[in-house]
Amino acid sequence: MSFRRAFIGLALCCAAPNAATAQPARTVEIGYEITFLGLTGFRIDFSARFGGNGYDVQSHTFKQGVIKAVTVHYDGRNRAWGVVTPGGGVPTGGSLSIVVGDKPRTWIAQYGAGGIVQEKYNPEWKPTPQQAIPADQRLRSLDPLSGAMSVGLAGDQACDRTVPSYDGKRRIDVILKKIGSEPAASSGVPQAKGELLVCDIYTKRIAGEFDEAPKEAESERERPMRIWFGRLDDTPFRYPVKLEASTGFGTIHGRLLSFKEAKQ
Repeated sequence: MSFRRAFIGLALCCAAPNAATAQPARTVEIGYEITFLGLTGFRIDFSARFGGNGYDVQSHTFKQGVIKAVTVHYDGRNRAWGVVTPGGGVPTGGSLSIVVGDKPRTWIAQYGAGGIVQEKYNPEWKPTPQQAIPADQRLRSLDPLSGAMSVGLAGDQACDRTVPSYDGKRRIDVILKKIGSEPAASSGVPQAKGELLVCDIYTKRIAGEFDEAPKEAESERERPMRIWFGRLDDTPFRYPVKLEASTGFGTIHGRLLSFKEAKQ
């Protein structure tokens, strides 16, 4: 389990609140941190705008503290936009902009009725034959934040589902399984209302370019991330409020730092 997989898991589950087809204009801002061995590793900031039946969600992930000082530079921004219907979210587009070290990468996906209809890369991605992603796997997949919308809009049924995720270079399945529930008051999340939904998250590589060797990635599938979802406002949506992920060197922890909602 790596920091990257931990905040991917958290980011995948941070999406817009459930909403009716026509919703009043409002904004939501959420902050999270991920720590390892007591050291702050990553900060994740989310912001979302809602109005009518549209949504526009953005995230910013970056390193902090000692981890930032002693490891390679990382800065990631994701965006997803679309509409909300009685049957769930319908994505219009999604994008990401990532800088690792001194190497930036951007990717934009546009969606149509059958899935992805257009992609733009900068720089151009040139996979080897072993890294190529079949067209049908790309077509029926979602960028990370659009995938998050499919989870967030499910409310109490957020778990027990598989989300096909694609970031322009990697196609993975994110598998959520419900473990149970816990009282918010005894789980260290006083901001939440009522019971927390507890789920395990596994990832399964499908195709693309991966940093880890296949053998290592296969073994990591047996060590899921555990995430807690809680209600923070008056919508049916359950926000991720806590995360734990075991590694060979210790446990990665994710926690909610702030939540702010403003109606316009």
